[in-house]
Amino acid sequence: MMEGPALLKVSHLRTSFHTGSRKVTAVDDVSIEVKPQQIVALVGESGSGKSVTAMSILGLVDPPGIIESGEIRLGCNNLLECSSRQLRKLRGTEMAVIFQDPMNALNPVLTIGRQLMETVMLHKRVSGKEAKALALRQMQQAGLAEPERLFNKYPFQISGGMCQRVMIAIALVSGARLLIADEPTTALDVTIQAQILKELDRIRWENHVGILLITHDLGVVAELADYVYVMKSGKIVESGNVFELFSNPVHPYTKYLIECR
Repeated sequence: MMEGPALLKVSHLRTSFHTGSRKVTAVDDVSIEVKPQQIVALVGESGSGKSVTAMSILGLVDPPGIIESGEIRLGCNNLLECSSRQLRKLRGTEMAVIFQDPMNALNPVLTIGRQLMETVMLHKRVSGKEAKALALRQMQQAGLAEPERLFNKYPFQISGGMCQRVMIAIALVSGARLLIADEPTTALDVTIQAQILKELDRIRWENHVGILLITHDLGVVAELADYVYVMKSGKIVESGNVFELFSNPVHPYTKYLIECR
């Protein structure tokens, strides 16, 4: 459990945005690690650089943003040396993302089943029949009851919690080893939040994935994370085992976040 080499290793990452003569460094010398079956939380307030870090890892930083330096290793791949085509292949087969607003992240004009099948067929050489079987199985593994009934429904016909489970199914259907969950429960009510968190905890063991959890919610961190990085103004100001960090925070910003909670 959580032994051996890191699944994801980010070293000295710097991402900046250039607007005219002005330069804003959103991610400043950030280093983080995620091991298989480990849930690592990247925590901080809005604007701290958490989501830009996630987008940098995924290769989804758009101009005027630019990754200026650092290294991002996923297994044996240095993602900053990969072409756009190679990154597209890795997104889904090796890494996947769950966004905070599942209703907007899903395509509103495609059925749930169609979206899952398209993801499978994009990354695997399988027939339509095999893709459907894989999609249905992954829906069930993501905690969706009666997947056959949901298969032909559209996102607007199901609840936000079910949409988030669909996002989890899509993220895992091609066998991704790293799951980036960007505020995955923000848009959900408290009861559904607890269910989704329980689901993430289950799939990290059953699917042997590492999870990078982006959140501002220390309650979620305390419940789910193994290791925590605290981010402020683009920098990691403190990191540590979740129990040690909560019981003995060192940085004033970490103490502030805990007191606010």
